[in-house]
Amino acid sequence: MSAVEDKALDAFLGLIAEKGFAAVSLREVAQAAGLGFPDLYRLHPDKMSLAAAFMARIDAEVLAGTPSATDPEETVRDRLFDVMMRRYDALKPHRAALRALRRAGTSDPMVALAMGPALRRSMSAMLEAASVPSDGLPGALRQNGLLAIHYAVSRVFDGDETGDLSKTMAALDGRLKTAERWSQLFDKYTKSPRSRTPQEPPVSPVA
Repeated sequence: MSAVEDKALDAFLGLIAEKGFAAVSLREVAQAAGLGFPDLYRLHPDKMSLAAAFMARIDAEVLAGTPSATDPEETVRDRLFDVMMRRYDALKPHRAALRALRRAGTSDPMVALAMGPALRRSMSAMLEAASVPSDGLPGALRQNGLLAIHYAVSRVFDGDETGDLSKTMAALDGRLKTAERWSQLFDKYTKSPRSRTPQEPPVSPVA
């Protein structure tokens, strides 16, 4: 991200934290960033583009701390816990802006719909950082599951004033343990011989 893009994004985050997402115009962002409106428009033609850039910046910070090799002693839950806590650490300085975005998504379905693709990309990146596949239908289900966990834990994170985010850690750990139990039950069911439909004997083509 260039210095100009950083200035624009920092201005956007500061303004929505102060005034709320709906009350901020793209022209105000340009003025606060010291940019001409056409210059900002070339980078970000609307506020949703800036919101997506914010999520991409957080993704990049989280991924920068991802180990180059997976520890075989760690479980999937361990890795997801580590990745998501790095995400909350990265989000901590921007909590007011994050609240503004969340309120906007809650009050305006169009905003929520527009933010969906960026959020799904973020969850996909978090899964991949934890060495969990995120492609195909199984990957889409994992993205949705992690997004549901993120939404639930974010409510705790919003009010977590502990220095080490201990309340957030406890909430995340609890949600991931629940997800792990459900995943194990699902795997046990799908791999159980009783859950499989008996196959009909093959019909001979000459019968």
